[in-house]
Amino acid sequence: QVQLVESGGGLVQPGGSLRLSCAASGVTFSAYAMSWYRQIPGKEREMVAFITSTGGWTNYADSVKGRFTISRDNAKNTVYLQMNSLKPEDTAVYYCRMLSNWGQGTQVTVSS
Repeated sequence: QVQLVESGGGLVQPGGSLRLSCAASGVTFSAYAMSWYRQIPGKEREMVAFITSTGGWTNYADSVKGRFTISRDNAKNTVYLQMNSLKPEDTAVYYCRMLSNWGQGTQVTVSS
């Protein structure tokens, strides 16, 4: 059974940084692409970043390009989302995704 567990969320001031982690178990992690999504209450979940199984290609939502970086460590079965220059509009619950599997989410709040 695939399990995805996010961590690293919290409260940060505008302009600050956070690094989210998503640890996977119950699956051959290195075989699958991974994504980060976010959801604001009352809005649809949107994809923020994507990374291929080897990490050789990444893609980002226009709203986070140049500020967020997705990476992975296949030896640790973990995908990361480095978030810099955070803005209040980045406030959301962030989820990692592998195929049809989702983590429980981690809250990111950007506020002064």
